[in-house]
This record gives sequence, structure tokens and C-alpha cells, in this order.
Amino acid sequence: MSTEPSFTGLDAAEAARRLEEDGPNLVTADRTRPLWRIVAGALREPMFLLLAAATALYLGLGDRAEGLLLGAAGLVTIGMVVAQEARSEAALRALRRMADPVVRVVREGRTLTLPAREVVRGDLVLVAEGQRMPADGVLVGSEVLQIDESVLTGESAPVVRSGARAQAPSDMSGEVFAGTLTVAGQGVVRVTATGSRTALGRIGASLATIDRNPTALQRSTGRIVALIGGLALTFAVVVALAYGLLRDLWIEGALAGITIAIALIPEEFPVVLSVFLSLGAWRLAQHRVLVRRAAAIEALGGATILCVDKTGTLTENRMEVASLWSPEDEGGPGDDARPSLRAVLEAAILASSPQPTDPMDAALTALGPKAGSDRPERVWPLAPHRLAVVQTWRTAGKRRTAAKGSPEAVFALCRLNPDQTAAARSALDRLASGGLRVLAVAEAMHDEPVAAPEALAFVFRGLVGFLDPVAADVPAALELARSAGIEVAMITGDYPATALKIAGDAGIDVSGGLMTGAEISQLDEAALAERVRTVRVFARVQPAQKLALVRAFQANGGVAAMTGDGVNDAPALEAADIGIAMGGRGSDVAREAADLVLLDDSFGSILGAVRLGRRIFTNLRRALVYVTAIHVPIAGLALLPILLGAPPFLFPIHVVLLELVVDPVCALVFEAEPSEADAMRRPPRPLRARLFGIGEIAAGLGQGLVILAAVLGLYLGLLPLAGEAAARGSAYAALAVANLALALANTASAGVGLFSPHRRLFWSIAAGLAIVLLAGLYLPLVADLFRFSRPDFPHLALAVGIGLLAGGWSGAFRSVRRRLRHQSA
Repeated sequence: MSTEPSFTGLDAAEAARRLEEDGPNLVTADRTRPLWRIVAGALREPMFLLLAAATALYLGLGDRAEGLLLGAAGLVTIGMVVAQEARSEAALRALRRMADPVVRVVREGRTLTLPAREVVRGDLVLVAEGQRMPADGVLVGSEVLQIDESVLTGESAPVVRSGARAQAPSDMSGEVFAGTLTVAGQGVVRVTATGSRTALGRIGASLATIDRNPTALQRSTGRIVALIGGLALTFAVVVALAYGLLRDLWIEGALAGITIAIALIPEEFPVVLSVFLSLGAWRLAQHRVLVRRAAAIEALGGATILCVDKTGTLTENRMEVASLWSPEDEGGPGDDARPSLRAVLEAAILASSPQPTDPMDAALTALGPKAGSDRPERVWPLAPHRLAVVQTWRTAGKRRTAAKGSPEAVFALCRLNPDQTAAARSALDRLASGGLRVLAVAEAMHDEPVAAPEALAFVFRGLVGFLDPVAADVPAALELARSAGIEVAMITGDYPATALKIAGDAGIDVSGGLMTGAEISQLDEAALAERVRTVRVFARVQPAQKLALVRAFQANGGVAAMTGDGVNDAPALEAADIGIAMGGRGSDVAREAADLVLLDDSFGSILGAVRLGRRIFTNLRRALVYVTAIHVPIAGLALLPILLGAPPFLFPIHVVLLELVVDPVCALVFEAEPSEADAMRRPPRPLRARLFGIGEIAAGLGQGLVILAAVLGLYLGLLPLAGEAAARGSAYAALAVANLALALANTASAGVGLFSPHRRLFWSIAAGLAIVLLAGLYLPLVADLFRFSRPDFPHLALAVGIGLLAGGWSGAFRSVRRRLRHQSA
């Protein structure tokens, strides 16, 4: 019986049966909160406790109708919070499903890409450098892998694993474990255990990928809410005591204190942040961008420099062999009837993986079979000191070793003389200048095994040129980036001439010339920062040098977004303001270090993420300004009439009704606002611009003070003319209209018409509020609950007009100013 492994894999029916039998390949529980936890958390909120106290007070006084109405309104308010939190949790669950790593498996003789959760016992999984093992298994074939098992053992030094027992240092040499990292090499693993049955599952390790820790923004907002909440409760106690001690009105004082506390506590802040960040991440995921850290959403809109790889980001990542060159001949893959070109192609195929994960290996192996056995006897993977892959094969009793890699590395292995090197470099420059990615190949025949390929006498066979054309959508995307004030730098390990050709075809600025990795290594930090002010093309760059480039761009005041896919890219991704990992071809380590993961590895997706990031940032800022603004008149109208000796204006039921409008307007209307038409025609926001700083607080206070002055003046003016209940009804109508007008004013700059489809949700909320107001003003039973009486029509019309002006003036002002600016331009 043959000892060579079968690479047909499981059939679909057997895989489905084993998945049903063993369950999904998961070792972590879903960390999203169930509904009962969301409800329990909402019931502990200060707002609910205050509403419960007010309800109990009204019921204790025998005012059953108002107490029940206030209790029902409180339950509706809490229900809205629960619904919004549940919506956020649903978005997180969807993100978690998208965050599942994917693996390549062989089933029914075909290579498939599947979520890691669908891997089953007996699957053949293709693993490569930078990937984590999705399950426990055993290596098959003769490949040699270096694996970091520190997640299990705590030992940082990689261990060597091989499926070839002859090379086994111990009985466990072929075993691999879930969660461990492939540091070097590629191979095939037959899965033996999945999910909780793996070694990792048995010790309960957590491999969760969605970051649920509070962001810096959430923590700072929480501190603000806690501070204001503490002040609100203190102030409420003072007001209640003042009522009781000065007027001997203890019950009224308690109601006034509760009203002021409800009015002052900005409980919408954490809800708005949670909803915006969760739904923002979900929206980005719909555009094939997975958010791993919520803070990246805030940073996205401020990116000033995008550092991108060439292959698969700017190009199609569809390698084809376009040209062959030997010292005797030159041609394409169809000209391999010539012996010299056939020798080039055969050597290149022999140096390629039998189960290719690299696009160039796949392009080569598609052109012909290897000679001799099906598996290499020995593999030397890429190494920092030797940028070439070397593989030894047994054929006809001889050993045939082939090398494929960077021309410089292969030239060194072949020990070419100056004349040979000059001829090869001339051909190399010619191929690279045509936009080809060029690898050199060589081979050696020998009898005995060797410890290192440098010991062999390699014969230089020639060069292979691969074509990976610029993706069709890239030039337009680069033009969009320029219009948005975002510069693009291409960082690649390719040959300099190839890099310049691809950069020019894509539309990257090449006027500043090109820097190589060798030049980068010779410059100190200050000199490198000066050079990167103008240079936008970097070639022959080692992954570790990306970190130096990130820091150089940041030293010049830039907000750097960096793409990466390899293990060694992790430091640069971590250091970048926005680290972006390639989801399709990126390593697990790169994805773990990144803030964002591109699920389709498309450059257009990066710019789509920037657009959405700007939209989320803008809408979140508007929502927070609106929350600040609307709390100013609510708090002021709850307090000032009392201080002025006038009858109280607001009671708890009035504040709760306004909260029923504020919450959905913030969490639904503002969040759903589309991007502004010129969102990608504006420069990035300044580096130190904060989401919610002094400017936004001042804007909210200014808008709120205008509404406060207008509604308070209306209330005090109508008191002697219409009486307390009618004045309260008219002024409350003005406050409600101003609330809605303010929401429209703060979204007016989005360039969306008042009655466009995007405004349907807003008008639905407005219609609901109008119905409640009309019932409160004109239905006696409801009017008694709200302490309103029917106002005269002129007074009501005046109230609506004042509300529209007080709430909408800022939007009208911005609209006129924007129109004048466009006319002057």
C-alpha cells in the first residue's frame, strides 16, 4: 500500500455529517449579551430609578392616572434603550460571524475556502506562513513547518514539525494544535480534533476577535455623564430642600427635584456612542470592511496618508507567467519547446509548492507537472538571509534541487561572474520596466543530501516574469483619494522598476522618485522623515521597514493608515493610526494586530471605509451636539421658573415625553444620515480635532440657550394673558417644535431635502409627537394629565413660529452661508 497521502479529502456529505455530529469548530462562547442582561442593565440606569421614584410618588399621592402614565412612559423609554442595545448586539453578532477566520481545505479533490468554524475531523487543511492552525491535526507529506506554540506552552521559540517520520526528532513531530502559529513553511494538515476537543479548547482559551473593551471616547464620555449626573442629583436635592424649607412644599419640592434630575442627566450620551459605534462597524462590514477596534471608526475620517501594498491591493492579484528569459533565449510560456526556456520553466516549477498558496506558485504549477516524486525531499523556505525558496527532489536516483526567488538571492547562490550578472540585470531591468514581477531560477544536481543550499553548485537557468495588472477600479479610486486630501504611498518588496511602472499606471505620484529598503536602512529617523515628505514609491522594502515608514509619516504630522498581510507586518500595523489587514491573503497575526480587516483586499474598499468613517464621525458629532443643546432648555425650563417665582413649567411627564423624542432622533435619525455630497472632496480633519471638544460643547450650549430664552420668554409672557395651563401648553408646544427643528438644523448640512426618503423616519417621529401634543392640548382627559388647557389659536401659532425660529435658525444660517460660499467660488 502506498505511503503517500491522499489529497482528495472528504466528500460534501461526509463533511456535513461530521459537522452535525461534532458541532462547529469553535472554542469560545458568544460574548454578546442576551436580552435579559440588556434589560437588567437598563433597569439599573439612574433614569429608570428616577422615573420609578416619580411614579411611586404620584401613586402615593393618589394621582393614579398621572402615576400610571408616567410609569408607562418610563417603560417605553427603557424599552427604547433595550431595543437600541439589542440592535447593537445583533450588529456585533453579525460582525463576529464575519470575523471568523477562513481556511483552505481540500474536499473531493478541490480546494475550497471555508470559515474555520466549518472545519471537521478528517479535513485536509492547507496552511502557510502567518496562519493559525484552525484545529488539532497531523502534518501529512514531507513539508517542514516552524510553529510558534507559545499560546499553549508559553515557550517563545518556534518548534519544527514535519510529516516525514524519518526527520522526526520525537514522536510528536507531526502533530499540530489549534491556535498555534505557522512561522515559516507551508503544508497540509489532516484534522484530528475540532472545537472544544482540541488542546486549546480543553484549557478554555479565548480566541475572540471582536474588541469589546470601552474605547477612550466611551470612557471619557462615561466620566462626563457620571460628573453631570452627580451634579444633577446634588442639585435636585438642593432644590427639593429649598422648596421644603422656604415654602414648606415638600411634595412639590420632591417632584421638582426629580424633574430637574431627569432633565439634567445626559443619559443619551453612552447610548448614542454605543449605537453609533456598533452600527457603524456593522455598516462598514456591509462594505467588506471588518472593524476589530471601535476606536478605528473615529480615526478613519482623519487619515491623511494611505500606505498600501502593490499585489492584490492595487493590482488584481491574478498572476500569470508572461515572460521567460534565459542567457540564450527569451520568450513566453508558449515558447518552452526551446530547451533553454523549458529548463527555466522546469526549474521554476520544481521550486514551487506542490500545494500552492502563493499566486506565483499557482501560476507555475498550472503550466506543467513536476518530474519525479509528488513531494519534495527537503524544503528550505524563505529566510531573511536568503530571499529564495529551495526544494530538493528525488528523480531517477539523483537529487535535483531548484531555487526560485529574488534575483539578487539567486545570483548569489549561483556565484555569477560580473559579465553574467550584468547580462541578467539588463534582462531583469527590461522585464521589470514592463510592469512584470521577476523571479530568478536556478538548479543543481547532486547525489548526497546537504545541510544548506549554499553548499551546492547551482546553475543559473534564467528569469520568469509574472504579470499582475493594475485593477480596473484603482485609477479612479486614487483620484478620489486625492480629491479627499489623502495621499497614497506604495510600499512593495518588488523590483524598483516594476514598482515605478505599476505606480505610474495606477496614478500614484512618482515625481518624488523612489526609495529602496537599502536606502531606508541607511537613514536615521529625522532624515527618513524628511525624505518621505516627497517620495511615494518604496521598493525592495522588508516588512520590518514598514514600521520605520509609518513613524516617519507620523513624525511629519500625518495620520497614517497602513495595509499589511504578513507576520512581520504586525509591528507596523500596530503602530499605524489605522492598521488595515488583508482578509483574503493576510496572516492571522496581521489581522490580530490590525484595526480593520479588508474582506476583499480591495483598494476601493479602503476609500469606501474612509467615506463611511467620515460619515460616522460627522453624524456622531452632530448627535452629541444635539443632545447637549436640547438638555439646556429642558434643564433651564425645569429650574428657572421656580427661581423667578413663576409657576413650575415642566413636570416629570413633560421631560419623559421629550426624552421619547430625543432618544430615537439621536440613535436612529442621526445615525442613518447619508454621507454629505462633498464628504470626499474635503481635506481630512486636523490631527488634533476631537470628536466632542470645546467647540462642540459651545455650539450645543449656544443652540440650547437660544431655545431656552425663546421658550421661557413665551411662557412668562403668556402667563398673565392666558393663565398657567394655557401658557404651559403653548410654551411646551414651542419647546417640542424647537426640538424637532434643532434636529433638522443639525443634519441640514448633509445636503438631503426635507422630504427625501432619508427623512421618512424623522417625519414619523414628528408625526407621533404632533399627535400626542394635539391630544394633550385638545382632549380634556389627556390635558389634565399634562396640566395643559386649550390655548388660543394665535398663541399656538406664535408658539409654533417661535419654536421653528429658535430651533432652526442655525440650520438656515449654515445653508445661506454655504450657498454664498459656493457662489463666490
